[in-house]
Amino acid sequence: MGLIAESLKRIKPSPTIAVTQKARDLKAQGRNIISLGAGEPDFDTPENIKNAAIDAIRRGETKYTAVDGIPELKAAIVSKFKRENGLIYEPGQITVGSGGKQIIYNAMMATLNPGDEVIVPTPYWVSYPDIALLAGGTPVFAETRLENGFKLQPDVLERAITPKTKWLIFNSPSNPTGAAYTYDELKQLTEVLKRHKHVWVLSDDMYEHLVYDDFEFVTPAQVEPELYERTLTMNGVSKAYCMTGWRIGYGGGPKELISAMAKIQSQSTSNPTSVSQWAAVEALNGPQEFIAEHNMVFKQRRDLVVSMLNQSKGLQCPTPEGAFYVYPSCAGAIGKTTSRGVFIRTDEDFASELLEEEGVAVVHGAAFGMSPFFRISYATATSALEDACQRIQRFCGSLR
Repeated sequence: MGLIAESLKRIKPSPTIAVTQKARDLKAQGRNIISLGAGEPDFDTPENIKNAAIDAIRRGETKYTAVDGIPELKAAIVSKFKRENGLIYEPGQITVGSGGKQIIYNAMMATLNPGDEVIVPTPYWVSYPDIALLAGGTPVFAETRLENGFKLQPDVLERAITPKTKWLIFNSPSNPTGAAYTYDELKQLTEVLKRHKHVWVLSDDMYEHLVYDDFEFVTPAQVEPELYERTLTMNGVSKAYCMTGWRIGYGGGPKELISAMAKIQSQSTSNPTSVSQWAAVEALNGPQEFIAEHNMVFKQRRDLVVSMLNQSKGLQCPTPEGAFYVYPSCAGAIGKTTSRGVFIRTDEDFASELLEEEGVAVVHGAAFGMSPFFRISYATATSALEDACQRIQRFCGSLR
């Protein structure tokens, strides 16, 4: 008998974390590396949020809290959902976890039985299928296409649904593509879901506030109130509030689901960090103006990166509506040879050689379930992005 559980054989470590680590290792060896792998804003956490955490420490808010969140944070989340999404929840319908990932994990662990299917549109955030697998479910991939801006089409969703479907995991704006769904696009999908009353929706709204060009964000339970009773609307403070390391995610949904998720959390991590919860109260209740200021910078970076990548030989990069990623096709580079004589067969080869030759770390598309593409995070200094894109242009130009 082996030591390691069979369930662990079904999953793999996070490829985005692996790329970021490889870039760190090369930097430590003295290489000039620009890492565009991690989905993390380069802006610092706003001062008022830091001060709220410091005040909480000084007040002695350093003890265990309720398993799935302090009442003050649940109240702030209730207000946020009402104010920004038109969704009405009671505190008993709110759960707080150590990051958005724990919310997804708890939901899957609390609901999936062997044989249950989870629809995951491709390309997907790397953790969705693995969390479903770890919880005993079966991911079912619903493909999107570059031509449709990487957005799930209603007929593709319809075909993916079977009697075994338990969840659809829906992410807008999307990681890795930045694609965001308009009201009308989402309405077409909710019409399909209305017909299949056994399918639950996990809406990952983590990038809600990171949208550009007057785009108006909507979430499934807001577009179709009929779905409210079988939707977990998930969000967090990581991206919009520049609080990735504080580890606070949250969700709103039916009481039965929320209490089942609390049961899982009570036997895994217990409560999220007390101090981080008080910081999140200030994030949600405090001034929000900085978000628009950050977005102006992100939009400029997006436009710079899209323009420079589209000037690169063999690359095609659509303009995303939100998040801070682009997902260009490198189909034009497949089958070519680098100046070092390495033949590029896959997007993984492309990313690997780009890192070796030019010191630019990106994540290959196969990690997100869709090739031949790669993901760039433009949540980094504009000067570094410009340098990185020049290196990418040079690399693509050198392929024969």
